Amino acid sequence: MANEKSLRAYLSYATFNAPSEGPFIETYLAVEGNSVVFAPDQEGLFQAAIEITMIFRQKEEIIEFTKYELKSPKVDDSIDVNFGFIDQQRFALAAGAYQLEIQIADINNKKNDAFVTFEDFVLEFPDDAINISGIQLIERYERTETASILSKSGYELIPLVYGFYPESNQTLSFYCEIYNTQNVLGEASHYMTNYYIESFEKAKALNDYYFRRRTETKPVNNLLNNINIAKLPSGNYNLVVEVRNRENKLLATNKVFFQRSNPSIQFNLNDIAAINVANSFASKYTSQDTLREFIKSLSPISSQMEQAFANNLVRDNNLVTMQQYFYNFWLNRDYASPEAAWREYFSEVQKVNAAFKTPTKKGYDSDRGRVYLQYGPPNQLTESYNEPNAYPYEIWHYYSLGNQRNKKFVFYARDMVTNDFSLIHSDAVGELSNYQWQYIIGSRLNILPGVDDTRPGESFGGRADKLFRDPH
Repeated sequence: MANEKSLRAYLSYATFNAPSEGPFIETYLAVEGNSVVFAPDQEGLFQAAIEITMIFRQKEEIIEFTKYELKSPKVDDSIDVNFGFIDQQRFALAAGAYQLEIQIADINNKKNDAFVTFEDFVLEFPDDAINISGIQLIERYERTETASILSKSGYELIPLVYGFYPESNQTLSFYCEIYNTQNVLGEASHYMTNYYIESFEKAKALNDYYFRRRTETKPVNNLLNNINIAKLPSGNYNLVVEVRNRENKLLATNKVFFQRSNPSIQFNLNDIAAINVANSFASKYTSQDTLREFIKSLSPISSQMEQAFANNLVRDNNLVTMQQYFYNFWLNRDYASPEAAWREYFSEVQKVNAAFKTPTKKGYDSDRGRVYLQYGPPNQLTESYNEPNAYPYEIWHYYSLGNQRNKKFVFYARDMVTNDFSLIHSDAVGELSNYQWQYIIGSRLNILPGVDDTRPGESFGGRADKLFRDPH
């Protein structure tokens, strides 16, 4: 039935520059086939249809606008649809900062409204500097002599929109372009192209996934490569591409986020078994309860594999192993001053424990505490506790998160008594994204939302959407 379907679509994008034509952005959209309604056609076959609206704005001015239908392949039976379908678009735009608004609706599902999402991006490739295009993750590629929207540099590139690699996928393929090396470094010169995988939480390169390539300067250099990720553990990562000169000076860098699920690869106890903690700061902590609590407080800045291992470690209650793990954790993050790094972090833990604790959680274990410890304090915090029809909520605004810009987190609470604010939505990479967040926050006195409702009915005092788009 139509009202049982909940449209699930995923968007990614990459920016490029054509030296003779100018910059452009490519958008990649994937739709899960089993989340949309397939309607019969005159031939008795079934097909889904998605209406997509894209609006490019600079401040409040609409620069580019398009509205079109994306149709699925036709099928004989719509009961068991087990495939997805993708769409790729290309937009030539002048250099500058933009906000992209995307509206997506299932045409055959009249009972559900379109959902809306926003993306901020910068399109800029100055001629007097080396630039790296967006990094496009590739599902597969093959040589082609036919130019199309999918082709670049003689290859047809099928985008991997999700940025998610299950255990069955053992290869990460990517494509990007490097501009202006010839202008900056001179003709017939050389530079080093490095590409590697880094931990998203630690922003630290993984030695086994670090690659170097000596490259000759050109107006445009293309980089199409594969990385074997069969032994890459589950977790959140960045794929990083950088350009360095002969003196190893960093000239340009770009990165793209991806997730890996690989449960067969586990934390190796042998990695810490040989660590001598006798004269380390970790040896000062001889209380199992204290050390257990310290290790638990590391969760917000730990990788998924570290979290899984630490959970087992605190249950086993082995003091020496806990000391080894704790010391190694900080040694990996600050080899020169691991104790100072821990003390600086622990100071922040004490702050969030005081500010965000609930009757059942330590502050570091709350959503606000986790975000604070992982990203630091927000640049701007908007509190709204007394809107007539809304649950209490907070919007945290970060001007910069690594290479991300203008990112926000929305927390809400069912009451003000417990101080338990849950993360309901964020537009930051790797965080929970929920297009129903406005409806849920604004439905304190309303009925529960339908599966694809995105906004509550008009209510006195409702400001969540305005505050999210323009926090103050």
